[in-house]
Amino acid sequence: GGGGGGGDTGAKAGDSGAITMGFSQVGAESGWRTANTKSVQESAKTAGVELKFSDAQQKQENQIKAIRSYIQQKVDVIAFSPVVESGWDTVLKEAKNAKIPVILTDRAVDSPDTSLYKTFLGSDFVEEGKKAGQWLVEQYKDSKDPVNIVELQGTTGSAPANDRKAGFAEVIGADAKFKVVASQTGDFTRAKGKEVMEAFLKSTPDIDVLFAHNDDMGLGAIEAIEGAGKVPGKDIKIITIDAVKDGMQALADGKINYIVECSPLLGPQLMDLAKKVVGGQEVPARVVTEETTFTQDQAKEALPNRQY
Repeated sequence: GGGGGGGDTGAKAGDSGAITMGFSQVGAESGWRTANTKSVQESAKTAGVELKFSDAQQKQENQIKAIRSYIQQKVDVIAFSPVVESGWDTVLKEAKNAKIPVILTDRAVDSPDTSLYKTFLGSDFVEEGKKAGQWLVEQYKDSKDPVNIVELQGTTGSAPANDRKAGFAEVIGADAKFKVVASQTGDFTRAKGKEVMEAFLKSTPDIDVLFAHNDDMGLGAIEAIEGAGKVPGKDIKIITIDAVKDGMQALADGKINYIVECSPLLGPQLMDLAKKVVGGQEVPARVVTEETTFTQDQAKEALPNRQY
């Protein structure tokens, strides 16, 4: 809005015509996250948004520090992908008191006070977990035998880990033959996915299915499965979430059986929302990204044009 006092951020933005955005990223834990960062950076350039970017290396205290620094720098808008769901109220109140709008990207917070942020842009993680479960139920619909599932969870306390686990559990819970026999965090990384899968293979002799909360952990698990002399995709069916290029390649190669897409390309929508909130326009409280699922054949078709 109008030209306020000299120190007013609105006037500053007006002078240069550019919006300044402070963006705090979780880290670089996966191929998905790298693609997400690139999307935000490229979209900011295209939209003429001045981007101040920080990588929290998967630590909440680093994110809180970054957000406080953005408040001090009087940016026009703050966007961040919260590493965990809880513990944001204090810093979000500081942003609100400084009259700086906040946009959540990719992950939610569990704050009961929804006035602390303008909108949440990202996937429906519960829905992703349900899609994974629905495919599994369909695969085994004619079987009476027990189906032993191991689960590689995402970062403990993060929205995608909580929600994907819940959505999946809800769908398979309708049939007693599905049993999650082991479930542990692999922290969304390939190395940890491999390490935890190695432990699962030692502790659980009979594994039918692996459900990994992202492709990277699934790809790590594939190394562990092959290392144990088993065939991924055949001896152990594998379902993952993300659909990054390496995951899609493993799906096309028959090592993964099904991938639920989670799109990292949130940049263009984020810049659009940023301009609207800075301009004082109303935006929806929740913007859900459009996503699909891939079978092995669909992966073969999609791979040549895959951007990430």
